[in-house]
Amino acid sequence: MSVKTTLDKARPAFGSTARLERLKALPRRPGQASFFFFDAHFNNEAVKVLPGEHFVHDEDILIVTTLGSCIAACLWDRETCIGGMNHFMLPEGGNASDDGRYGSYAMELLINELIKRGATRSSMEAKVFGGGAVISGMNSINVGERNTRFVLEYLQTERIAVVSKDVLDIYPRKVCFLPSSGRALVKRLASTNTEMLAAQERAASRAAARPNDNGAGSVDLF
Repeated sequence: MSVKTTLDKARPAFGSTARLERLKALPRRPGQASFFFFDAHFNNEAVKVLPGEHFVHDEDILIVTTLGSCIAACLWDRETCIGGMNHFMLPEGGNASDDGRYGSYAMELLINELIKRGATRSSMEAKVFGGGAVISGMNSINVGERNTRFVLEYLQTERIAVVSKDVLDIYPRKVCFLPSSGRALVKRLASTNTEMLAAQERAASRAAARPNDNGAGSVDLF
């Protein structure tokens, strides 16, 4: 499956484009994704959202992330055609209230950034991904289930409709989101292919165990 978009035709051999250079040059606040690259599979510019990060834009560059028990919420304003994605590890907790690894702050960051760019809550819709039980031995603390329950309840409280979701089960997922069109694509990865997620999942499980912790409508496969 390919994404049809207008690209800069004159592209250097190392895979850069004028739009990539422009995106890389933009100032970034803490927590905003900054790893830009050219995705050869989709023939499009892309940015990777790491745990604790978010990204909002109004052009159809690919916003991509890879999830285990973590959650990515993709929000899109159907009136202004602005969208964004976050990536959080746990619902809430930690010693800092301004840590994007936690859903309570990650959702606030994403919604506020959308509003700064002209979006309104009343015209936002959501697509939700992740929450998988991908690491053996992680089921006892139900990180994926907790994350999934949190994000769905949060969006319901904020009156933001969830138009599609691919959550829970045992699969890691790669997610691509196009913020101008609101289109999302998800690929379920082999359940045995968890090496790159293992450190992230173990970090989430350690944080979860700390006593000071507080407790448009389709998705395409590619």
